[in-house]
Amino acid sequence: MSVLTVFEAGSRPSRRANPDYFTGTVWQDPVIEAPAPARVRALRVTFEPGARTHWHTHPLGQTLQILEGAGFVHLWGQEKLSILPGDVIWIPPGVKHWHGAGPNTSLVHLAIQEEQDGATAEWLEPVDEATYAGGLQARR
Repeated sequence: MSVLTVFEAGSRPSRRANPDYFTGTVWQDPVIEAPAPARVRALRVTFEPGARTHWHTHPLGQTLQILEGAGFVHLWGQEKLSILPGDVIWIPPGVKHWHGAGPNTSLVHLAIQEEQDGATAEWLEPVDEATYAGGLQARR
């Protein structure tokens, strides 16, 4: 017989994101950490203006659904791309990238990834100011 798990509202408090992996003020609201054998992990992430992740990768890839605000996603070796509410972004496994708010706007996204060997991400170096302020790929 299958067992339903209900994660009650308020049982997963907001937390400030680890400053070892983010620049600026970022809040995380857990959505789901499914019990094994499932591997899905999802967070609602709120970036204050100018806040962003460090460069990082995900062993099984990541999906971002942009909920509010405006910001950027930047894959290593490419120009950064502006992101807006309604956009859904797939970042393939092992691709170095960062994402976050614009300099004058906040950003809220749903981040969905899977855990492998106890990790959902490999965190790398911070995004320097020149890269953050750099070129922007035109939206189609």
